[in-house]
Amino acid sequence: MSGVIFSRNRIKLKKLLGIRARLAMLAVLLVAPLMLERVRSLEDTRARQIATASQEYANITQHSAETQREVISSVETMLKSAAYIRASSGIGRSCEILRASLPANLPWIRSIMLVSKDGVVQCSTLNIQVGLNIGDREYFRKAQQTSDFVFSDYLFGKTNNRPIMMAAYPVSAINPEEDSVAVAGINIDWLSKIMAKLGGRPGISALLIDSTGVVLAAPADQASAIGQPLDNVPLLSAITYKALASNSDTGSLSFTTTDGSKRAISFARIPGTQARLVVSVDEARVTAAINREIRTAYLQLGFVCLFVLLGALIGAEKLIINPIEVMTGMARRFGEGDSSARVSRSRLPSEFVPLARAFNAMAAQLSQRERELVATNDRLTVMASIDMLSGLANRRGFQSRLDFEWMKAQQYHCELSLLMIDVDHFKLYNDTYGHPEGDACLTRIGETLAGIAGDTTGFAGRYGGEEFCLLLPNTSAQKALEIGEAVRATVQGLGLPHVTSSYGKVTVSVGVAATLPSDAQTPGDLIEAADAALYAAKHRGRNTVVEHGFARLVDEAGMAMAG
Repeated sequence: MSGVIFSRNRIKLKKLLGIRARLAMLAVLLVAPLMLERVRSLEDTRARQIATASQEYANITQHSAETQREVISSVETMLKSAAYIRASSGIGRSCEILRASLPANLPWIRSIMLVSKDGVVQCSTLNIQVGLNIGDREYFRKAQQTSDFVFSDYLFGKTNNRPIMMAAYPVSAINPEEDSVAVAGINIDWLSKIMAKLGGRPGISALLIDSTGVVLAAPADQASAIGQPLDNVPLLSAITYKALASNSDTGSLSFTTTDGSKRAISFARIPGTQARLVVSVDEARVTAAINREIRTAYLQLGFVCLFVLLGALIGAEKLIINPIEVMTGMARRFGEGDSSARVSRSRLPSEFVPLARAFNAMAAQLSQRERELVATNDRLTVMASIDMLSGLANRRGFQSRLDFEWMKAQQYHCELSLLMIDVDHFKLYNDTYGHPEGDACLTRIGETLAGIAGDTTGFAGRYGGEEFCLLLPNTSAQKALEIGEAVRATVQGLGLPHVTSSYGKVTVSVGVAATLPSDAQTPGDLIEAADAALYAAKHRGRNTVVEHGFARLVDEAGMAMAG
């Protein structure tokens, strides 16, 4: 309940302050242009300073990432060459070429190996590695699965337990019939040497991290962080984890350190790997002075806005707010159905008179259109329930009347009877005389049933095709049989010729069902009973009336349940 009251109060407050706030803002813009210009100028200056610094450090980050990429690219090139050699030669010859081709100008490559599909090192530029099994390494399995170049996270070598990073490239990427993998070990020391170019800048911290958050490389002053998880690097741990969670290859983020200083970072993914280069910058040093000036300007602006707001609220109450509330009240009354609601123009300022005149004209037009729509809807409702050929109610209209009479019979505990009437051999009639004559025949029968319904206080309808129905409220089964016989005789008495019928005339079969409606039955049960009686009448040679005995069966069932 308190939540509903709060929502209502919030809506009222929003309505109360909406236009007032706009007027106050307009007044502020008019009376304090110099102050606003000063604030805008200071904001622009700060934005430019931050943008310049951010762009500079982003460029540094991107450039350093590209430098790291050159190292990775050289490793990838060597591995593809090794894979090509293995795809073109046997393992023995491949090993000889591999040992002879390792260039001395790539000191970050510790070794290159050819590994079998089971992970056993078949040959290496370092003999101590031959025979090692690296099948359990994730980077090795990933290279086999993806058939592409894979760069590992931080790990320890199996031969000397020293920190290392590995790269792998499957030979199957060149020759699908070969299942071995070319693998290279990378010296992390060389990655750190490349990071040295980021040094010498005040307030900058730079790290190269793998996908699990382990530091791969750092400048000399942060060398102790290499191989450590980011949890051990308080300054960068939280924000760098955000960079790891990001799917972007590059980006910038801001955060606040434990001492309250603001810092920003730029990060860039090393192409071809999951490693990221992260550079952090102390933003406070760049914007400290400008921030003080902006705070002072905003404080002054706040005082001006407060005084102007009070003046605007008081001055605009009678000129704008009250007229709007008057028109809103009239619109609400009109929306609630009071079509006579009109705005009195004498209560409004002259500026609102055209709007009031337009509202009153609209209200008059809408009232007229509503009356026309109601009349049209009534006509459509009637048309939707009438069968145009016979002039009787269609199936939809009949079903609606049946539901009504069923509830009425339940309420007053009286019987309800139904006649289902079918024209005998009507398809043959259509085939013999044509559809126009068939339609004329149905029209005559419809007129006949309409007359009988009027005489018996019944309700006639065309159920579909050549099938008609006659609903008889407060009518017993015996009386319904008599009316059914009257229907049969009257239709035969029309004398409509039907040469393909054994009677030589158009005749009908009639099924009769009657019941005392109860909660155990539905109107559909009465229709089914009458249909069953009609089916029996057709099987007895047509041109006859048959009662279903529905009421007696229901009564007997009720007595049995009572017993």
